[in-house]
Amino acid sequence: MAVTILIPAALRAFTGQKSEASASGATVGEAIRAFADAYPDIRKHLYQDEGGRESPELRSFINVFVGETNIKNLDGMNTRVSDSDTIMLVPAIAGGCCRAYGFAAA
Repeated sequence: MAVTILIPAALRAFTGQKSEASASGATVGEAIRAFADAYPDIRKHLYQDEGGRESPELRSFINVFVGETNIKNLDGMNTRVSDSDTIMLVPAIAGGCCRAYGFAAA
């Protein structure tokens, strides 16, 4: 199956500034693995590190959606995909200072 993977701005430096890429796979996990194989520099930003070895698990702060549905609400990385599905990678963004926006720190 050929799916489209949407690449967030924070990860585009590792894909030649591409905002999307095509990847093949029957599941979300297979498609993301094929995507990472095509862009090896992105691997360390997607997959957990287990003592110097790459884990098959995505980093905890990477959220993945098929269409508008978080795969956590489906079958996770085993979620089946079809031709023309869109997978969106969404890294959680944290930080900044609440005072800059007029809020007191909690």
